[in-house]
Amino acid sequence: MNGMFEWSDSYCAGIQEVDEQHKELLIALNEVAAAVREGADTARQRALLDALAENARAHFSLEESLMRVSNYPEFQSHKQLHEELMGQMLGVQERLDLGEECISFELLHFLKVWLINHINEADRRFCVYFLSVGGEAEWAPHVADGMARKGKGWKFW
Repeated sequence: MNGMFEWSDSYCAGIQEVDEQHKELLIALNEVAAAVREGADTARQRALLDALAENARAHFSLEESLMRVSNYPEFQSHKQLHEELMGQMLGVQERLDLGEECISFELLHFLKVWLINHINEADRRFCVYFLSVGGEAEWAPHVADGMARKGKGWKFW
């Protein structure tokens, strides 16, 4: 990955599909950063931010599905973290539409730090739990089926 925010294998949480989505989120964040760095117009920046938000929604949906099927005891607090970030992103999108805000490197840095901290703490805790209760074996057939149908497995749920 070549960009402002580099992926590190140390971010791997232990569930392949989740890790792949984390990489995709960092790629999407790098695309927004590149547009800001290159001075792309607001519409282009907004479109890339929308794509990042949609990727985050899809990712959070996967994680929350895995949490439900494995009866993750921290499900509600983890889901709350997702909802808070999505609320912040929605606020930025609305302020962009009103011309009250532009995408800054400070915002991009915040998103990167949030993502990396979330991966290394909350997601890693969940993945350890999920694997310890055998959730991967239960979920694997659904993932394989979805990947066969869609080609890119992380967006099928």
